[in-house]
Amino acid sequence: MYRRLTERWNEPMQGSYYDTALVCTSGHTVNNSAESWPAHNSPYCEKCGAKTMDTCPKCQQKIRGEYHVPGVVNLTVKTAPPRFCHHCGEPYPWTESSLNAAREYIRELDGLDDNERGIMSRSLDDLVRDTPNSNVAVLRFKKLAAKVGLEAWKGLKEIIIRVVTEGIAKQL
Repeated sequence: MYRRLTERWNEPMQGSYYDTALVCTSGHTVNNSAESWPAHNSPYCEKCGAKTMDTCPKCQQKIRGEYHVPGVVNLTVKTAPPRFCHHCGEPYPWTESSLNAAREYIRELDGLDDNERGIMSRSLDDLVRDTPNSNVAVLRFKKLAAKVGLEAWKGLKEIIIRVVTEGIAKQL
């Protein structure tokens, strides 16, 4: 009985669909329901001025936004945009720019040798992709954070927190 209920729960409901999200290239969600509520669309982000987009630049598939289910009212406002395209698996521009900023920040950290900077930089991919190595990456980051000091760690954490999963964010 439990198996049948959970299988049914995971099935898409008839008539349900993903709306298209409108996101700026910096990663601010402008509209989670760009097709249902086009009046809220804007060609530029009001937070940072970056151009907005609604399709993956690599494969041209629409960015998934709010999931509409008939008869269910969603009371959430805006959610964080996806980090990777659901169709081609490539990172969106905001994910790439956050990773690049984090790598640049790591290069500037005092208190680490080149090997440690390399370890931190390579571990970023496991933090944003939520892989079996993500917990190892968190451990590495925490160990190396102790060497760079609290202020430097806070700066790096602020950059990467935008593109990691909620579970990883809590661990950091």
